Amino acid sequence: MIVAKFGGSSLADAAQFQKVKDIVFADSRRMLIIPSAPGRRFDKDEKVTDLLYRCYNQQMAGESFQKTFEEIQQRYYDIASQLHLSLELKPYFQEIHKQMEAGASADYCASRGEFLNGLLLSNYLGYEFLDAAEVIFFDELGEFDAEKTNDILKQRLELLDKAVIPGFYGSNPDGSIRAFSRGGSDITGAIVARAAQAELYENWTDVSGFLMADPRIVTDPRPISHITYHEMHELCCAGATVLHEDCVFPVSSAGIPTNIRNTNLPQHPGTMITCNALQREDFAIFAGVSGKKGFSILVLEKEQTDHTWSFVQEVLYVAKKYGIKFQYLPSGAHCVCLLVETRQFLEKQDAFESEIRKSNVPFSMTIQPDIAGIVLVGYGIIHNRLAVNRIYKALQRQNIDVVMINQGSGELSTWVGVPENQMEEAICAIYEEFL
Repeated sequence: MIVAKFGGSSLADAAQFQKVKDIVFADSRRMLIIPSAPGRRFDKDEKVTDLLYRCYNQQMAGESFQKTFEEIQQRYYDIASQLHLSLELKPYFQEIHKQMEAGASADYCASRGEFLNGLLLSNYLGYEFLDAAEVIFFDELGEFDAEKTNDILKQRLELLDKAVIPGFYGSNPDGSIRAFSRGGSDITGAIVARAAQAELYENWTDVSGFLMADPRIVTDPRPISHITYHEMHELCCAGATVLHEDCVFPVSSAGIPTNIRNTNLPQHPGTMITCNALQREDFAIFAGVSGKKGFSILVLEKEQTDHTWSFVQEVLYVAKKYGIKFQYLPSGAHCVCLLVETRQFLEKQDAFESEIRKSNVPFSMTIQPDIAGIVLVGYGIIHNRLAVNRIYKALQRQNIDVVMINQGSGELSTWVGVPENQMEEAICAIYEEFL
């Protein structure tokens, strides 16, 4: 059985719905379908989710959201009319409007895009509709409850043959709606694939899988036919945006491969993501390269010279306590170096520094901002010990300052720090060096 998730661009209008139906019916194994809300139909169009957030903001500001709401309604009415659907949408819109007027949460408002699209798609395909709020659960702290969800969802799916389950949202313990972060329909699809013990999770979007580099930076980068979950996650951490990074664990932990496909080019095989690289035909030096701006290098240096690692442990513990994302750079007994996301760290800097000072160990802290983090990813790096030297020389030839370079002990990825204004040039230099 295949679980297939279709993104907003795949379901933006009636013509896209028809493409989705053709894809679903082309393989009888596509039995569970996860839709996003309608995306953009053309360049300056607006996503339905953005319109729903606007309704919420207008209501909160005491303004009328009627015009925006009518625009949303029309999007769905147009799809239903052009597909000649029998579904009566009016009662659903009346209920949603009523909830918005009563001050419904932002999560509730935003989630209605997927909810309504799920109703349309289930009617169009002739599949059962299963509301995600009944099977996707969050706990009292707002964290996704993976095991409760898996147990209940698995039970419900055993009673269904074919179903449409809207993405992006679930429910709190009190029954209210809670949404994942933007792009969260990817997560829902992975959750459903795990519960259904699917043989494959397909993620249909508007691109034919991953490319080895951002095409806005590198001219005509090679496609990636096969990549591992670990490699993909590293690329996502440094800016790659084909998949939501949190959708990896449900399917990777269950050993289910993911296939990234293009709704507008369904004959293309796309990118296959698996748990290991054993099936990969082209065991190249790297699977891909991506970059992200907005980093800082944080250096904390202990002023005492006793030979213990307690200071390093304390810093890492406090970073974890405050949820500060970081890459751990080569450090010593008296010095800790972290690559952190600047905006996130500045929001928590005072609390972070105060917590460390409670250890009564004198230390100094310096921050080097405006760093771009570039990651070179691939198990093939293990087979080329000169990779770091090649990176350094390639950047040196282009007069690009190398602020830091760090290859993890597992050699899955190599992180390179360069000034933000040289990121694009550095990515091109690295790509050209290896490919």
